[in-house]
Amino acid sequence: MHSDDYWMAHALSLAKRAELQGEVPVGAVIVHNDQLIGEGWNQPITNNDPTAHAEIQALRSACQHLNNYRLPDATLYISLEPCIMCAGAIVHARIKRVVFATKEPKTGAAGSCFDIFNTPQLNHHVDCEHGVLADESSALLRNFFRSRR
Repeated sequence: MHSDDYWMAHALSLAKRAELQGEVPVGAVIVHNDQLIGEGWNQPITNNDPTAHAEIQALRSACQHLNNYRLPDATLYISLEPCIMCAGAIVHARIKRVVFATKEPKTGAAGSCFDIFNTPQLNHHVDCEHGVLADESSALLRNFFRSRR
């Protein structure tokens, strides 16, 4: 069985792909039964689509792969804490577990600014962990934004 580090490293490789396209370097992979079923990287600029975040791309890919809009036993690995839009989509997809690398203090919706995954009013809650390969993800983001200034 692959480790969280293994899958997060794959998400980080996708984040680097986003960076090569001039996008904020965020990558995401969805795993079910230790098999990759979906992946994505940030592409809102490339696709002229504000919803084309890495998580949404990965959700679309995984749902097509399983031919189901629900992913109840899946784990989503993301190189950055999801935003409100992505957290909402994760809840709607019934993802069981989210693992993200580094926190997003300005817009994070998995505990930093909001805690969508544990909102009592929602009918689905998501197990969430963070910190896996956080240093690598933080460095990638920091270097990307430094090069843009």
